[in-house]
Amino acid sequence: MLARAMPERRAAFFDLDRTLVRVATPRLYTRYRRAKGDANWRDSLQVAWWVLQYTAGIIDAPRVARKALEDFAGKEEAWLIRTCDEWFPQYVLPEIQARGRELVKSHKAAGDLVAIVTAATSYVAHPVARELGIDHVVCSELEVDAEGRFTGKAIEPLCYGEGKIVRAGALLEQHGLGFDQVTFFSDSITDLPLLSRVNVPIAVNPDRRLSRAARARGWQIQTW
Repeated sequence: MLARAMPERRAAFFDLDRTLVRVATPRLYTRYRRAKGDANWRDSLQVAWWVLQYTAGIIDAPRVARKALEDFAGKEEAWLIRTCDEWFPQYVLPEIQARGRELVKSHKAAGDLVAIVTAATSYVAHPVARELGIDHVVCSELEVDAEGRFTGKAIEPLCYGEGKIVRAGALLEQHGLGFDQVTFFSDSITDLPLLSRVNVPIAVNPDRRLSRAARARGWQIQTW
């Protein structure tokens, strides 16, 4: 009797904001900061404006990152880890998509390489990854000095647009996989470069521009 061929290993990549998490995490973080008295309505409006630009795919990501990181310079990395761990249970956990949980579980059961691939930082993404049992996070990284303090700079490339391809490609290379073995779930037109590169692009609750692009290309569209 001939031995059965082992199924080809694949990868499943999940975007974070408005995909695995129902809403944009910057809004949730600002809500948390306002509850603690660390932010005001102007901060909320600024974040809302950035989120709107991001959704429209017209944001200058490096400029916004530089602006957002100004307040982090000199602060301890350990402080942000503690803050995000405190923020997660009340503000983020209730917003995790049930369908996202199911799909992560099924891809893990199939032996796929499962990763969150997001423009957010590891401090935001890792609590979600732990909750869902996801071992890999591909994200934007902040520069930390030898004393464990933020310098106020991001490590290039940001995990945004073409930068997601670079960072996700590094993970695939580590595991001997290629983009032709990847399924990617995302809501945003800003992920069009990576969605166009993978074998199975899936638009999840897509914004208007991604919905048009997905229909034009015959991609799957899912509503979670």
